[in-house]
Amino acid sequence: MSINAINNQNCRPILTRRQNANWGFRPNINMPNINRNYCLFDQNKVDYFVKQKENALPYLTDILEHSNNEAQVTETLYIMDRMIDNGTKGIDKLYPVFSRFNQTQSPNIQTFLAGIYRKIQVPDAFGPLCKMLIQNSLKPNSPNQTFDPNEEIGGAILSYLSDRWRG
Repeated sequence: MSINAINNQNCRPILTRRQNANWGFRPNINMPNINRNYCLFDQNKVDYFVKQKENALPYLTDILEHSNNEAQVTETLYIMDRMIDNGTKGIDKLYPVFSRFNQTQSPNIQTFLAGIYRKIQVPDAFGPLCKMLIQNSLKPNSPNQTFDPNEEIGGAILSYLSDRWRG
């Protein structure tokens, strides 16, 4: 199945489209809301990329390098997270791409980014994780916030620390 076939299955159009003509990846994600504190992803699309393994990395990397669409970035980070679980090699080398989102205020992006950092254990990611946790702790919770990204961020920090002290 091609990416165009995946995109044509119940995909919503993105509101802001990159001007590049070959931009074919449209997010198909239901973001968290007041009744559901988690994202819903199109598993056919996720599975398509996960099965591609290393062959999908250039395409997904391009999305992360250029997209400013929160839903698109969240979906791509989720796919990358699943690819790590599936044994895809080389994702740890993409820290420079992931680091673009180290300053984000989006709890969705922060959560998936922390999950990826927990798994790839790149030393350069430890400082940004601590900074995210501190900044989030200093600002009051929004009444519209459906979950606390600090749980995942704190878990990633603990994972870094426990792996460093393990003998």
